[in-house]
Amino acid sequence: MSSSRTLRVREQPPGDRPRERLLALGPAALSDAEVLALVLGTGGRDGVMALAARVLATVGGPGGLARCSEVDLAAVKGMGLAKAAEVVAALELGRRAARALAGERPQILRPEDAAALLTPRLAHLQREESVVLLLDRRHRVLREVSVGVGGVAHAPMEPREVFSAAFREPGVAALLVAHNHPSGEPTPSADDLAITRRLARGADLIGLEFVDHIIIAATGWKSLVEAGAL
Repeated sequence: MSSSRTLRVREQPPGDRPRERLLALGPAALSDAEVLALVLGTGGRDGVMALAARVLATVGGPGGLARCSEVDLAAVKGMGLAKAAEVVAALELGRRAARALAGERPQILRPEDAAALLTPRLAHLQREESVVLLLDRRHRVLREVSVGVGGVAHAPMEPREVFSAAFREPGVAALLVAHNHPSGEPTPSADDLAITRRLARGADLIGLEFVDHIIIAATGWKSLVEAGAL
């Protein structure tokens, strides 16, 4: 009986192995699964190519992979938090490289700017995640920091975590927080409004400008400042 199982990397002819193909032909010659396999390194009993193929099939390809949190990836059979963290780190490095190549740091002058920056990563997550954008005096993005990952209906956004992130980043003058709604609707809850007011008061006390709280969802986004939360 024939088998259609994926060959383990060490079972492949040397010229067909992902690392050797990359060195000989360049990274563009590799399939999505081969690129991910190189990031993962090992894949357990089934082999790294099988694991890479399983991850991509589960999350919906490279686009889905870019929208996953480490918690989402860790849930895929054979992954775990350590491998998930490696993939998320590689994706983040790619984002930072893209921003560096683009030159000027993203600048948040309107709520639309923040929504455009955050929607690709947050809109389709299956769990809520809270992030803070740390900004300089010209509202250029210094860093994006995740400050809480929760379930399908709630993600923690503790002022302590938000302001700790700000204190650790040199040059911070302002901050903008955001989180996603996996339900697909960006309508703010009573808790969303309450934490927005708490964060705005806290920022004022320590001399930081609180710019906005943006809710991201698959169907759109909402600025809580524009909605009258403050």
